[in-house]
Amino acid sequence: MYVSKEFKFDAAHNLVEYHGKCESLHGHTYRLRVSLKGSPGADGMILDFGILKRIVKEEVLTKLDHGYLNDVVPQSSTENLSLWIWERLEPKLQGENYRLDEIVLWETETSFVTLRADG
Repeated sequence: MYVSKEFKFDAAHNLVEYHGKCESLHGHTYRLRVSLKGSPGADGMILDFGILKRIVKEEVLTKLDHGYLNDVVPQSSTENLSLWIWERLEPKLQGENYRLDEIVLWETETSFVTLRADG
């Protein structure tokens, strides 16, 4: 069974070592989906959505929202940003009955990266 929650954040960045329009400073409204895989515990939940929201806010959103991504991830491609988010969330989203299974990060409505626990 999977539990997912979506978030949005706004941020600016530019790509270094890249020659194209994205080498210039620009911004996106990113959309992030965080999915846990697990089984409901005694309370009937895999993880309370409020707890999931708090962890994502503390570990990711407070560091990225309305910020300059290159200060956090120097080569701030959506791929590298997804890896950074995974590294922040994976240790915090492990429980007796659940684990982080997938994140999806949209840079635009049609362009996104999916990162899964199974590779």
